Amino acid sequence: MTGWRTLLYKEVLRFWKVGFQTVGAPVLTAVLYLLIFGHVLQDHVKVYDRIEYTAFLIPGLVMMSVLQNAFANSSSSLIQSKITGNLVFVLLTPLSHWGWFFAYVGSSVVRGLAVGLGVFAVTSFFARPDFAAPLWILVFALMGAAMLGALGLIAGLWAEKFDHMAAFQNFIIMPMTFLSGVFYSIRSLPPVWQDVSHLNPFFYMIDGFRYGFFGVSDVTPWLSLAIVGSALLAVSAVAVHLLRIGYKIRS
Repeated sequence: MTGWRTLLYKEVLRFWKVGFQTVGAPVLTAVLYLLIFGHVLQDHVKVYDRIEYTAFLIPGLVMMSVLQNAFANSSSSLIQSKITGNLVFVLLTPLSHWGWFFAYVGSSVVRGLAVGLGVFAVTSFFARPDFAAPLWILVFALMGAAMLGALGLIAGLWAEKFDHMAAFQNFIIMPMTFLSGVFYSIRSLPPVWQDVSHLNPFFYMIDGFRYGFFGVSDVTPWLSLAIVGSALLAVSAVAVHLLRIGYKIRS
């Protein structure tokens, strides 16, 4: 168990050494989203009964920050190590593919939760959402961060240069995140777009996470749990398989 714990510590230390960029900057971005969207749309967007739009927005921004930074952690670490060549020092260790998986995904969860807590701490000054079901908050935060950490592993293994990583993030992660109900309830969408939203697994992460704060959601949290859990297992299985065969790292 020492090996993967050491790699986990190294990965956590890697992003924490530049915490102003990896933690502070995402918190500032989320606060700017809150100030702009909350101010402009407060009186124009209707969400759940007796819930102000600003309070509705906070859980979505927190979860969005968790997902994006969990993905960025594992993907950026792998692609940087591949391009600079220092990945060979990890390959020389007797770590199994499971050790790699737990270390990279674990550090992604740590970074995602650290950013999420920072976003919540700052945005809660503007509106304080309730804690209707705290366990759901923790479950979806952990599962969402782990899934995006595993997805970041896949992206980092596949990418051969920074352009590939940017394309993966800009054309897959960002659209799925922004179209997941962060800034709106899908109940306000036309029926056809509601059906499209139900195909997006990120929607269930956001919706289940938001249920933990308000006790209301667009779909039942049990359905969200089932879909997010299935997606997490599928993405993790792919990531572990790619690590086991040494995809694009052993040539």
